[in-house]
Amino acid sequence: MKYISTRGQAPELTFEEAMLTGLARDGGLYLPAEIPVMLQDEIAALAGLPYEEIAFRVMWPYVSGSFGEDEFKEIIARAYQVFGHDARAPLKQLNENHFLLELFHGPTLAFKDFAMQLIGQLFQVALKRRGDRVTIVGATSGDTGSAAIEAFRGLDAVDVFILYPHGRVSEVQRRQMTTPADSNVHALAVDGDFDDCQAALKDMFNDFDFRDEVKLAGVNSINFARVLAQIVYYFSAAVSLGAPHRKVSFTVPTGNFGDIFAGYLAKRMGLPIDRLVVATNQNDILHRCLSGEGYFKGDTIPSISPSMDIQVSSNFERALYYAYGEDGSAVAQLMDELKTGGFNVSQGAMQALRESFDSGRVSEDETLATIKHTLANSAELVCPHTAVGIKVAEEQRRADVPMITLATAHPAKFPAAVEEASGVHPPLPSRMSDLYERPERVTRIANDLGTLEDHIRRHIAE
Repeated sequence: MKYISTRGQAPELTFEEAMLTGLARDGGLYLPAEIPVMLQDEIAALAGLPYEEIAFRVMWPYVSGSFGEDEFKEIIARAYQVFGHDARAPLKQLNENHFLLELFHGPTLAFKDFAMQLIGQLFQVALKRRGDRVTIVGATSGDTGSAAIEAFRGLDAVDVFILYPHGRVSEVQRRQMTTPADSNVHALAVDGDFDDCQAALKDMFNDFDFRDEVKLAGVNSINFARVLAQIVYYFSAAVSLGAPHRKVSFTVPTGNFGDIFAGYLAKRMGLPIDRLVVATNQNDILHRCLSGEGYFKGDTIPSISPSMDIQVSSNFERALYYAYGEDGSAVAQLMDELKTGGFNVSQGAMQALRESFDSGRVSEDETLATIKHTLANSAELVCPHTAVGIKVAEEQRRADVPMITLATAHPAKFPAAVEEASGVHPPLPSRMSDLYERPERVTRIANDLGTLEDHIRRHIAE
C-alpha cells in the first residue's frame, strides 16, 4: 500500500514512512492511494471476534509491507491490554434504536487512546528497527495531548512536546498532561487558542531546516495512523448491531474531523453505513459549511466541550480531497484561500459532501440539558462532548436504522460541567484517584514559532 498527499506534490510513501513523516512536505495530509474494500462475507465474519482480531483484519491491508503479520498482531495486543474494559469499545443502549459507543476505557479516558496507544507501539517497533530517534510535537484541544504523553512516556527513542491552549482545557485534561514525571515528555501551555497551537505545529513541519534538525514527527490526527486506528470501532460497533445485513448510522461529536473521517473510510471499505452525522458545539464551522455557507473561520469561543473548540478542522482537507475528485491542485488552492479567512465550496464538491455527511449544532444550554436528560432517562452520565452528539443524534435519527453516538470521553474529565448539569460529581476511576495530588511540570510559552522551536531544541533528550 502506497500513501499520497492530498495536495499531490509529495512523493508516494509506504505506511511506515507516512506514519513517521506525519505531514507531507507539500503541506498536505497522507491518504492511501487506494481504499481497500472488505467483502460482505468478510465483514460478517467479524461478528463475535475479540476487538484485537477485528482490528487486525480491518487495518492489515493498510500496513502490510511495513510490518509482518505476527509482528502487527503483537503490536495490537500490547496497545489494547491497558484498557479498562475487555470489550475495549462496548455498546450501551440509550433508548429505542439509539446506542452509545463507549470509547473512554483507555488509560486517559478518551477515544484518542485507541489511536495513540497503537501509534506508540508502532513507533517503538519502527524506530528500533531503524536505530533512529524522533521528536514528536503535537497540538491538543485537550485529549490528544494526554493520550500522546501516556503512549510515549519513558520511551528511549522519542521526545514528546505537547502544545495546548493555556487556560482552555479542563483541569483533569491539564493534569493528565502535566503530571507525568518522565523526562522525555514536555507540556507547553501556549498563550492562544487551539487553532494557534495547530498553526504553530504546521509551521514547524513546513520549516524544513527545523524539521530535519530535530527529526520532527507528528501524532495529531494529521497522521494517517491515527485515523486508521479509529476505523476499527466503526466495524466492531456496526457488526454488533447486525452489519453487514443491516445498515447503521453514526453521530460523531466533531472538532478536528478525524474521528468522523474514519467513519467515512469505513463506509468506503464496504461497511453499510447509512448516515454519518457531524455534531458541533457553538464553534460550528463544519455545520455551517455542510449547510452551504462556505468554510470561513470565525473566532474560537470557549465552551464546556473544549475539545471541540476549533475553527480549522485539519482532517476536513481529506474529505475535500475526495469531494473534489481527488484533485490535489484544487485542494492546495483551497488551503491557500483558508490562510486569508476561508473559501466557498464548489457545487459539485458540496453535493459530494452532503451525500456523505449530515450535521447539527448544539448550544451550551442544550448541552447541559442533554446531560441532565440522559442521566434521568437512560441512567447514563455523559461528558459534554458526548451530550452534543446525543442531542444531534436524537434530532436526526430514523426509526428504521440504528443510530450509534460516539461517547468520546469519560464524564470525569469534565467534572464542573457535568455536575452543573446533573448535580452529580463524576468520580475519577480508582487508578487515577490521586491525580489532583501529583506535582505538575509545565512551561507557559508565547505563541511565537521561533520561541517554540528554540525551546524544543534546548530540551531534546534532557
